[in-house]
Amino acid sequence: MKSKILTLGTLLIATTLVVTACGGNSGNNNAANSSAGTDNSASDSSNANASSGNSNSGAASDEKITLKMMHLWPDGSNSAQNKMVTDIISEYEKANPNVTIDTEVLENEQYKNKLKVLSASNDLPDVGFTWAAGFMDPYVNGNMFAPVDDLLQGELKDKFVAGTTEAYSFGGKTYALPVELNIVPVYYNKEIFAKYNLQAPKTLDELKTVIKTLNDNNVTPITLGGKDAWPSSFWYMYLADRIGGPDVMDKAVASNDFNDPALLDAAKQAQELVNMNAFVKGYNGLSNEEAKALFMNEKAAMFAMGTWEVPNYTTSPDVPQAFKDKIGYFKFPTVDGGKGNVDDWVGGPGVGLFVSQNSKHVDEAKKFVSFFVQKWGEHSVTDAGVIPATKVDTSTVKLPPMFIDLLNELNKASKVTLYLDTQMKPGASDAHHNLVQALLGKAVTPDEFIKKQDEALKAGK
Repeated sequence: MKSKILTLGTLLIATTLVVTACGGNSGNNNAANSSAGTDNSASDSSNANASSGNSNSGAASDEKITLKMMHLWPDGSNSAQNKMVTDIISEYEKANPNVTIDTEVLENEQYKNKLKVLSASNDLPDVGFTWAAGFMDPYVNGNMFAPVDDLLQGELKDKFVAGTTEAYSFGGKTYALPVELNIVPVYYNKEIFAKYNLQAPKTLDELKTVIKTLNDNNVTPITLGGKDAWPSSFWYMYLADRIGGPDVMDKAVASNDFNDPALLDAAKQAQELVNMNAFVKGYNGLSNEEAKALFMNEKAAMFAMGTWEVPNYTTSPDVPQAFKDKIGYFKFPTVDGGKGNVDDWVGGPGVGLFVSQNSKHVDEAKKFVSFFVQKWGEHSVTDAGVIPATKVDTSTVKLPPMFIDLLNELNKASKVTLYLDTQMKPGASDAHHNLVQALLGKAVTPDEFIKKQDEALKAGK
């Protein structure tokens, strides 16, 4: 699938109506990342019982049905999202007493691996989460996901922010529905910055000055989970955007040509950050969760990660308010002479809900997906502090300042470029993960990085 690029016009069709359903990585997303009310339970119960799609079972309404669901928000690391999922399921089961939702919860990377294993035996859960674009390619080509256009043309019509479902579309059909929309800020500890008279950097040179000052004072500048690879890609992507402009990566993936000079310059700048000791020691051996813990424990000053982390800095009851008050964010700095804009973001829709084509209860699974998407959209902002993919009137909800600020950033974004590893087909995506790890580990030169990424794209796998 060619890259799906989300511009301001496609992300937010109206500035007063803001996006719905989000999640982590995500994605992750990712991937990564609460309690659902019952004010609309009567209408939602009706919606949940409305038939949508073609049932494979033709089951009577009182038939006992169990739907298997996999998701990627374990309790503890994503407690707000976990609770919201649990509450939505409980509400659906209450409205549909003949249906039981049997859940399995896995951490981001474990989830991806198990999805691959289950797909090999045609044993996917009835309902699960997928990433967009290239990640979905083998599942769609393998006829493993059921189309959900009937939902988009039915009770979910006009519910989504314009453009958010396109990254899940192949050949004119939609195979998943997004529940999140994310961008990647650089979070920072304001108390640490103030201690050393530092300001949020606006240029790459200013960022390098911040890094040097922190290192001189024995403070870890940036925490990074390089073991998972995709967090490292954020840094490469932003450097590529700021140097080469908002279309440089999209054109590279679409044309299977990774030889733009800006892409090489970005690789060189990434290694320069490594040479400056910008990242925590041993970053390529740390998972994203381990890297995140360093930031949460104030052992590192900066952390670039998706907005699925915003609950930890705004709404999560498990995080002390004193810590939340210390955290701010900044947009990735511009590069002197570069073509990129400070209002360009790395991000896009994260995970989306799919229905297995081989489910024995496709119709019931679709009804649950429709119910889930709507409930997530109603409650994700206030209960979990995450940005959804369906439209939400923000004038009716009370939000913490950081959350409002990030929504406003999304409103004025000049472009949101979909994550490189998500844009690429699986083979090229796997190669990108390995190569960005090698680049930041100085196991390959910038020229070798470009050459091998180009070869992986041209392989077309």
